[in-house]
Amino acid sequence: MKTHVPRFAPYMSTPEIVWHYAQRSANVVVLLFLILPILAIIPLSFNENSFLVYPIHGFSFRWYHNLFTSTDWARAGANSFIVTPIATIVATVLGTLAALGLNKASFRGKGLLVAILISPMIVPVIVTGVGMYLLFARWGLAGTYAGLIFGHTVIAAPFVVVTVNATLAGFNQNYVRASLSLGASPVRTFFAVTLPIIAPGVISGALFAFATSLDDVVITMFIAGPTQGTLPLQMFIGIRENITPTVAALASIFIVFSSLLLITMEWLRSRSVARQVLT
Repeated sequence: MKTHVPRFAPYMSTPEIVWHYAQRSANVVVLLFLILPILAIIPLSFNENSFLVYPIHGFSFRWYHNLFTSTDWARAGANSFIVTPIATIVATVLGTLAALGLNKASFRGKGLLVAILISPMIVPVIVTGVGMYLLFARWGLAGTYAGLIFGHTVIAAPFVVVTVNATLAGFNQNYVRASLSLGASPVRTFFAVTLPIIAPGVISGALFAFATSLDDVVITMFIAGPTQGTLPLQMFIGIRENITPTVAALASIFIVFSSLLLITMEWLRSRSVARQVLT
C-alpha cells in the first residue's frame, strides 16, 4: 500500500506556502531570463533564410556547411586550435605552480601578490589589451603567434590560480609530510601524492583557462596579425560586416561545448569535495 507523504509540513501556514510557491516561480523566471537568450540562437542556425531574424523560414544545414567549408572560418578555427591549447597548457602549469607557492609560503605582502596575480580577472580586458599591445609592439611580439599565446596565457592563468588555490585550502599536508618522512623526494611526493589529490582542481582550472582563451576577442584584436584571427574574432567581424546565420551555427556549437564544459567542471567539483571529505 502506497503511503501518502504530505507536500508541506502540517505546521506551515498559508503565507508560508504562498512564499514557497513565489520562490519557485521566481527561480523559474530567473532561469528563463538567463537561458532563453542563449537558446534563441540555436534555431536561427538552422534557418534557410539568409538573415538572423525570426520567424524561421525552412530548415537547413546550409550554414553549418558554410562554416566548415569557408576559407576564412577554417583559418580562424586553425588559429584557435593552435593558440588555445598551448595557452591553456602554459597557463595551467604557471597557475598551478603559483598556487602551490602561495599556499606554502607565508610572508608580508602575500595579499598584494595574490591581487597582482589575479588582476587580469578584475582589470577591464580593454585596458589589458591596450597595455599588452604597447608592450608587445616594443618587444616585437605584436602580430606573432608567440605574442598571441602569451596574451591568452596572461588572462587565463588567474583562473587556474584561484581554482587550484581553493582546492589546496582543503588539502591535508600530513600526506606530504608522511611521504617525505618515508624517504620520497619532493618531486616524487608532488607527482605521487599532491597532484593526484588536487587533480580535480587543476583540471577545473585548465577548463576555465581553455574557455577563457577560446572566448577571447579583445586581446586577439590587439595582438593578432592579419591572418591570426581566432573564431571569436571572426564571429565579431562577421556580425559587424556581414551578418549571416553562419555566426549562429558557430555560436550553437559553442553553446553545446560550453554546456559539456560546465557539466564536466561540476562533476570535478563534486568529486573534489567528496575526496576532501574522505581525507
